[in-house]
Amino acid sequence: MQTWLRRSLSRQIALALALALLILGVFGHVFEARLLLTGKSFASSLAQTSEPTVHQLAEAEDPSPMSTSMSTSLLSPQDLDAMLRELPGWQIENGKLHRQFQFPSFVEAFGFMSSVALVAEAIGHHPEWFNVYNRVTVDLTTHDAGGITMKDIQLARRMSELAG
Repeated sequence: MQTWLRRSLSRQIALALALALLILGVFGHVFEARLLLTGKSFASSLAQTSEPTVHQLAEAEDPSPMSTSMSTSLLSPQDLDAMLRELPGWQIENGKLHRQFQFPSFVEAFGFMSSVALVAEAIGHHPEWFNVYNRVTVDLTTHDAGGITMKDIQLARRMSELAG
């Protein structure tokens, strides 16, 4: 009976620890995404009295040189080739921008996906993705435009930055 009780407590402790690590991983990546989106340093973010909401981040002006109006135009094959040279690990697969990310653990993969979700919501462009344990497979395309646009390139850049 005592052996069963010890095993049961050990499982509960392990589950509690795993949950705590998951929460820390997710919120750590969420914080990193907010810093990336706002362009603030870690020190200035600590001095800030309240963190911005996702909606405030979405309203913030994008510091990238790409304008919103041009981001929905399909990229020419030449422009796409040039952009791909600046995106290591990304390739075209089935007419979509494609990459597989691999992380040391499920918690880090999930944290990455949480960070990307904030970025995607802020820029109004969402990935097609799939997660199995420590891998996140991503396909990017702009459905309204019928192919790859600057929105996809912008999100791919942000995802690569977040993945490190």
